[in-house]
Amino acid sequence: MAPSPNPAPSFPDLPSGSCHYAALKLSSAATPQELRQAFRHLSKLYHPDTTQLAPHDAQSAFARLQLAYATLIDPARRRAYDQELALVAIPSLPPVGPPKLGAEAAAGRRVSVRRALSGGEWLALLLLGVALILSLVLGLGVAWARGTALITPPSWAVKGVDRVDGPPEPPMDPVLPQTAQADPLADADAPP
Repeated sequence: MAPSPNPAPSFPDLPSGSCHYAALKLSSAATPQELRQAFRHLSKLYHPDTTQLAPHDAQSAFARLQLAYATLIDPARRRAYDQELALVAIPSLPPVGPPKLGAEAAAGRRVSVRRALSGGEWLALLLLGVALILSLVLGLGVAWARGTALITPPSWAVKGVDRVDGPPEPPMDPVLPQTAQADPLADADAPP
């Protein structure tokens, strides 16, 4: 089949799933004047009566262009649209995690990162400190009320004390070899 003598100009098609700013080829900070100029320029390219695109393609491209212009030229609709774009853009952010630096990142090891403590963490530390101090005061108060000594020396440091819980035992006599002597206590119990 021979090529046609006048091929249709190749207009860049409007992206179907993209945002209205991309459809008008503008940034999100565009002024209303810039919106009007871009719409007029692109409407000449995509209007079904003036374009050489297929009628169906021209109608869908021009409809997307009109929708983008109608949304962005109205300040209230534009604010709502910008908020919607901001909500959609949040999940596309990279996952937040500890930064990996240098050789540790290449080896896959975690790199520790110091950060400031949050308010909740400071509160938890404060409550733990208060609980520790109160338990010490309570323990000392109970010991003082009972009259027990708060500081007692260890048994090995006290001279002459072998055991702490009772009087010291008398030293043991050396073991003498048993003789044939009769035990006077054993004889007293025996019958005559």
